[in-house]
Amino acid sequence: MNSLPLEGVRVADFTWIGAGSFTTKLLADHGAEVIKVESRERMDSLRSSRPYKNGIPGINRSGYFADRNSSKRSITLNLKTEAGQNLARHLIAQSDIVANNFTPGTMEKFGLGYDAVRGLKNDIIYISMSMQGDSGPESKYLGYGLTIGALTGLQHLSGLPEREPAGTGTNFSDHIPNPCHAAFAILAALRHRRRTGEGQYIDVAQTEPTIALIGPTMIDYSVNGANTDRTGNERAPISPHGVYPCSGQDRWIAISASSDRAWRALVEVIGTPDWSTYEAYATGVGRWSRRKEIDAHLGAKTKDWIAEKLMDRLQDAGVAAGVVNTAADVVDRDTQLVHRGHWVKLNHPEMGPSIYNAPPFRIIGASPVPRSPAPLLGQHTDEICSEVFGLGASEIEAFRRDGVLS
Repeated sequence: MNSLPLEGVRVADFTWIGAGSFTTKLLADHGAEVIKVESRERMDSLRSSRPYKNGIPGINRSGYFADRNSSKRSITLNLKTEAGQNLARHLIAQSDIVANNFTPGTMEKFGLGYDAVRGLKNDIIYISMSMQGDSGPESKYLGYGLTIGALTGLQHLSGLPEREPAGTGTNFSDHIPNPCHAAFAILAALRHRRRTGEGQYIDVAQTEPTIALIGPTMIDYSVNGANTDRTGNERAPISPHGVYPCSGQDRWIAISASSDRAWRALVEVIGTPDWSTYEAYATGVGRWSRRKEIDAHLGAKTKDWIAEKLMDRLQDAGVAAGVVNTAADVVDRDTQLVHRGHWVKLNHPEMGPSIYNAPPFRIIGASPVPRSPAPLLGQHTDEICSEVFGLGASEIEAFRRDGVLS
C-alpha cells in the first residue's frame, strides 16, 4: 500500500463534540498525526454521550466519541494553568494545523488565538469552526448541531406538512456539511502553503455549509418570495417518489421514478397492473397531479415483495430504489458497504473489539481507514510529552503533580 496522503502533517486538535472532531478524524484517517488536547477539567462532552459499549457508562466507553476520534492520540493539558498553555504553544509550534470549534474568544483566553499562534509559526493553518463565525453581531452565540439545523431552516423543512417539524433524527450538520467543508478548506490551505509558503486563517461559520444544503429553497424565497414548507417524501414534480411498504415486519423501500422511461420500467417490474396503463399516468405532469393515487396503488403492489429483491429488480431496470435499512442491516447486511470495506473493527483498550466508519470515499493508490481506535482520555500524555516536548520522566511527573497534565 502506498503512503497515506497526509502523512507528515501534524494537527493540534482542540476540537470537541461533533463537527470539529469529525473534521480532524478525516485528517487522521488519511494519515495526519492528530493530537487531541483535552482536560479532565473540561473533557470532550461527547465522551458522555450514548451509546456506551455493552450499555456500561464511562468516559472511555462512548461509541459516538470513539467513531469521531479514530486514529488520534490524546493528551490531557489543563489550559487554565500557565504551564499548560505553554505546553500547548510548544505543540502548536511543531504543528501544521490548529483546529478548534469553540465559541469565539475561547482560544484567545488561553493565549492561543490566531494572532498569537501565527507569532509562534507564521505558516500555520488555523481553522476556527463556531456556529456564526468569528465576527459579527451573533458571533458569540453558542450552538450545537441541532441548534444549527433549527437556525438555518433545515429542521423546518424536515417532516410532514400537517405535523410539527420532525428534524433529521440526528445532528445532520455535524455529520455531513460542516466537517466536509472544513476538511476540504484545510486541504486547499495545505496546497496553498505548499505552493506559496503561506499559512491560512480559516473561519468556518457552521451555519453557512448547512444553508448550502437548502440552496434551492433559499433561492426560491429570495427570488420568488416563496416560503417553502415541509413536503414529507414528495419532491415536485416527480411521481412516484416515496417510501412504500414491503413484505415482513416494518420493511420499506424508497422508489423514485424521475422520468417517463423510469416509470415504464417500474410498472414492468411490478407486472404492469391495470391501473398503470391509465392515460392520465402517461406523462410526468399527469402522474404528479395524481401522486396520492399512484402512491396508494404502488404501495398495494410493493407490500407483497421482499424489499431486497424488489430493490435489485428495480435497480437492474434503471429505476432509483433503495431498501430502508435498520442499523443492524447497515452494519451486518449491506452488501455495498461490505464490498467497500466500510466497517473496520479495531481493538479498543477498554471496550475491546469495536467497529468504526471508514471515510466515505477512497483515494486511488491509498486505502485510508481508521488506523487505531479512539484514545482513552490522556492515553498518550507521557509519550507526547517525551516525543514532542522533549520532557524527561521527572519533569512529566512534576507537571502531573502540579495539575498541568490533568
